[in-house]
Amino acid sequence: MKPSRPLYERDPELAAAADAVAALCGAQAVGGLLVYSGEAGLGKTALLAEVQAMAADRCTVWSARGGETVTSVPFHVVRQLLQPALVQIAPDQLRELFGDWYETTAPALGLAQPSGPQPEPQGVRDGLDHVVRQLAVRHSHRPLLLIVDDAHWADGESLDWLSSFTENLGDLPLLAVPAYRPQEMADRGRFGAFDPNAAGDPAKLVRIPLRALTPDATAHLVRESLGEHADDPFCREVWAVTGGNPYEAVELVAKVQDEEMPPVEESAGQLRPLGASARGRGLVTRLERLGTNANRFAWAAAVLGTEISRDIAANLAGMSPAEAADCTAKLREARIITGFDPLEFVHPLIATTIYDSIPPATRTAMHGRAAWALTDAGHGVAAASRHLLEVHADDDQDVVRQLREAAAHHLAVGAPEAARRCLERAVEEPPRPEDRALILYELGCATLLSSPATTVRHLRNALDTPGLDDRQRVDATFRLAAALAHNNELKVAADTLAAEAARTAPGPGLMRLQAAHFQWEGMQREEDDGAARSRRLVKNADHLEGRDNPERALITLRAFDAMMRGESAELVVELCERALVDGSPARGLGWTDPEWGFEFPTMVGITYAFTDQYERAQSLFGEAVRAFEISGWSGAHLAFAHTLLGLVARRRGRLAEAEGFLREGLRLADRVGVGLPVHWDAACLLIDTLLARGRTAEARAIADQYEFGAPFPYPSAMVLPDAPCVSGRLLLAEGRTAEAVAELEAAGLALEVRERHNGVWAPWAFDLARALADTDPARGAEIAAQARKHAERFGTDTAIGEALRCLAVFAPAEEAEKLLADAVRHLEASSSEYEHALARYEYGMATRSTRELARAHKLALACGADALAHRAQQARASIRPSE
Repeated sequence: MKPSRPLYERDPELAAAADAVAALCGAQAVGGLLVYSGEAGLGKTALLAEVQAMAADRCTVWSARGGETVTSVPFHVVRQLLQPALVQIAPDQLRELFGDWYETTAPALGLAQPSGPQPEPQGVRDGLDHVVRQLAVRHSHRPLLLIVDDAHWADGESLDWLSSFTENLGDLPLLAVPAYRPQEMADRGRFGAFDPNAAGDPAKLVRIPLRALTPDATAHLVRESLGEHADDPFCREVWAVTGGNPYEAVELVAKVQDEEMPPVEESAGQLRPLGASARGRGLVTRLERLGTNANRFAWAAAVLGTEISRDIAANLAGMSPAEAADCTAKLREARIITGFDPLEFVHPLIATTIYDSIPPATRTAMHGRAAWALTDAGHGVAAASRHLLEVHADDDQDVVRQLREAAAHHLAVGAPEAARRCLERAVEEPPRPEDRALILYELGCATLLSSPATTVRHLRNALDTPGLDDRQRVDATFRLAAALAHNNELKVAADTLAAEAARTAPGPGLMRLQAAHFQWEGMQREEDDGAARSRRLVKNADHLEGRDNPERALITLRAFDAMMRGESAELVVELCERALVDGSPARGLGWTDPEWGFEFPTMVGITYAFTDQYERAQSLFGEAVRAFEISGWSGAHLAFAHTLLGLVARRRGRLAEAEGFLREGLRLADRVGVGLPVHWDAACLLIDTLLARGRTAEARAIADQYEFGAPFPYPSAMVLPDAPCVSGRLLLAEGRTAEAVAELEAAGLALEVRERHNGVWAPWAFDLARALADTDPARGAEIAAQARKHAERFGTDTAIGEALRCLAVFAPAEEAEKLLADAVRHLEASSSEYEHALARYEYGMATRSTRELARAHKLALACGADALAHRAQQARASIRPSE
């Protein structure tokens, strides 16, 4: 709808809108982001109305509006924006539109009941991205225009999605036009919302700050309404009183008309008090003059906020439908509300002023009645919960119950922050003493996927509060340890588990705690007595058959530990088989099962990857990606799954594929935050992969970007592959041999003390031996010989082949040829194609064989090891045919 008045001094803003709409509707269908920002009353809503009007006959226009009192309602703005169109689509077509994102995203939009695991917020955002992209393609004949007014008051979930989605519109035929107040956005800590520096394509972003009207424009506005006889002093005073604010100027002029005031200099002195009556206390006085009923109805509307149902407002105000209709008419005539059903305030400033004018005790009581009225009208406890957040704590167990139910709903649709607010408010009510610990436990679980530090605080409080039964204590401790570990506090996690295990009776709960204790002890980068822990693990796990999940978890830990210790690979693989059921994680131990966590199937897959069982590892990690995507876990979990696929690709020698997976893992992790454990794993593997491809400068850039290696401290958790080993390898590639030797010696010392001898996971010995070949060949040969013993004990073709390659560096020529021939045979059998290519190259160089160098060149090209391929080609060309 066009604004009822001309827009003064808004030609640049309108021209930008016209250009954006024309580009959207043109042959190339170029979308983008057009952002209007300005303080209250500067005309953002009028501009958006004009944008909608100019696009109405060419575009599909969907709009939404934030509300000051509904910022705590998750997905409120997104639902306004998308739900009206989506509910018109037949159910089968709706499922087709959502695809695999239906279970994750449809509940957030109020289109389906939640089911399945709790989705991550990032997963819901990704699902919304998918749905809107699909809708944009479907409406390409009338491209989508998304308008969001008062975006500073959008709920956090909607604002997070809008900000991230509009940063990466790409070639999508869609124009997004949000408008917001900068100060209110900053007050909410949303400094990066619609930030042009963050946009994926800054050329597609136009950001326009609105300015107040000049005196001349204000004079035009006055004379448009009051006539040309309005003199200059009068017009100038209107500008002075309103500061050039268009909304305030329009309201002041309307008041002048109501008062039949002549627009001349003699009346100018009356403008300031008249202007005051249009806002603040003056507006309140004007409202009071409309009568008690109208005042009460306006209060009810202000408490309800946006999309105000007249019936619910009447219920809240305690009046009949006829009385409500009379009040609506009076408030509409007074330019306080507009519309019919639903009702809206003419301007957000009016709503704010009226809401703030309600006596605090009355306002609190009205929120309580509003919660009841919404529930009574069938809107559910989730809709009512925003009002329950505002009522005074009063030891009301029904309020506690409703807040817990609302929190459960918010979690199920991917809104953990909304759940946290409800549960924190439930704790304040307070609940019954016997329920307090359980609610604190629920509060900790609510933030498990989004905020480990918050989870730690609440779960500690839950465990310190009487009321949890034995099963709940075990679960709370298990989750607390996981949160501590993900917060880089592995030793504290292990100590916490040990303390709880000491007070837990024998049974499945104790085994669960013991398994988690072994897990987080073993995952520490440094450990007081790792060898003793490994011996305890042997004693606890080797006799188990895998009859239930606690047994399978302990067997998994034993297999993982045995792999890192370099025990017989046959034994390690047999343990992995015992830990699975028909080759897959058991029910309850799956990728998204909450009881045990994703770490246990992860350890099985990693163990397979380092025992040359690449197909099995690939299968498990492929299941992880599918499970995380289906469940909407597309934050750190999906980032880790891509990292694990990168690990398998790197071990197989598919270096280009590995690089792709690892860069995607980092991209997904970067969306979640900084300094996450997955950043270290992905960066470490990517550095190793880039070094294998011969791109040392890129590897260093990744190390610097993610603060990997000296001078930055290593995390408390170990990294796969071993981080100091990869750091040493990077230093060697850069020619910083002395630094590399020091790094690799320290890595070897730390690993030897823990009896971790797997040279594929931690190749310090191979690289250190080579680094010493020129300066201390005797010591290098000794290290290489010891590494061979460990490799033969482990028994995989990759480990043995790599050990033989290293030993050949120190052997006489004839023996070196034999060692390299054996290395080629083992590595060819291993499916570790990059290491196979290296062995072929070294064997070809040792034997001066153009045939072997040609095979090495072909293998290196297939692997994506470009630098190795180049070396093999050059070496082949340098050998004369007679040789």
